[in-house]
Amino acid sequence: MTTSNSDDTGHTTLPAAAPTAPAGAADAAVRAELSRLRDSIDNIDAAVVHMLAERFKATQQVGHLKAAHRLPPADPAREAQQISRLRTLAENAKLDPAFAEKLLNFIIAEVIRHHERIAEQSALTPAPDAPHAADTPRHTR
Repeated sequence: MTTSNSDDTGHTTLPAAAPTAPAGAADAAVRAELSRLRDSIDNIDAAVVHMLAERFKATQQVGHLKAAHRLPPADPAREAQQISRLRTLAENAKLDPAFAEKLLNFIIAEVIRHHERIAEQSALTPAPDAPHAADTPRHTR
């Protein structure tokens, strides 16, 4: 915040500017720091993408297990538990819990969409161990 003073004539004067480094040196230092920070952000983004890929591999397996046992794609109790857990993790990490909840809700919606698609495909494809009608004796049909 800058402050101003009045001189003897009543005119407002601004404080003297702080000494600055030569323009080229400051610009180079700022660009180097921006580059370092952006490299770190890029590495974190890559890790986030890889972690999401691993998470979706696991949820795909959950989707196949649910479909095989005709369980619903969504599990509201589990989802509420996860949201509560993630909000606590976010608070402990000094991350906005509302943001964390929005992110998890987005991920959960995508997982449910995948589970619905897996269930639809499963309904169209007979289970590998299911007997075919022609192989089943008439008295058990």
